Amino acid sequence: MSDRRFYEAPVDAAKRSAPAALRNVGPIGDVLAQWLPSHGVVLELASGTGEHGLAFARRFAGVAWQPSDASDEALASIAAWRGEGPANLIEPLRIDAAEPDWPIASADAMVAINLLHISPWETALGLLDGAARLLPAGGPLILYGPWIEEGVATVPSNQVFDMDLRARDPRWGLREVSGFASEAKGRGLDLADRRVMPANNIMLRFDRR
Repeated sequence: MSDRRFYEAPVDAAKRSAPAALRNVGPIGDVLAQWLPSHGVVLELASGTGEHGLAFARRFAGVAWQPSDASDEALASIAAWRGEGPANLIEPLRIDAAEPDWPIASADAMVAINLLHISPWETALGLLDGAARLLPAGGPLILYGPWIEEGVATVPSNQVFDMDLRARDPRWGLREVSGFASEAKGRGLDLADRRVMPANNIMLRFDRR
């Protein structure tokens, strides 16, 4: 697969940083404050640098924040940032969302930030399959990133971004909400809420039936 870490930069030793993560952590956290359960395990897929996990574990002390990633480089960065975190930030797991076997049996909520447009469609389907396996009834799958929405004009910057992604890897690109929601519905996950976010992104919440 093409390197989805192209937007990150080294900080020191194993730590990496993503400028976008530092910009969006506040707005994403404000929505999570309304959508996350007050306790339980929150599984974050494709945790990347680990900066989101560190911030959200600090902000949501009642949950156990479980970061994960498929990349050795990402897992090292997550572990390095975890050294600065509270006890509810758990050791990261190696999870490739596209694969059927995940080393975790259940989660009370799942979060994926800026994953689906920088991965093949098989990853999106694997994420839904994982949510169907792990989440309890009412458990949320929460997604953040740029999307294409029926009846909503795609802004020029997102059109350019989509073309750039497809040039990097033809399997990448902005996903259509309607198509993803249809796949989700067939797996027992219903689109329950949508929030407009800064920089032409949106957050979607799918609840497990």
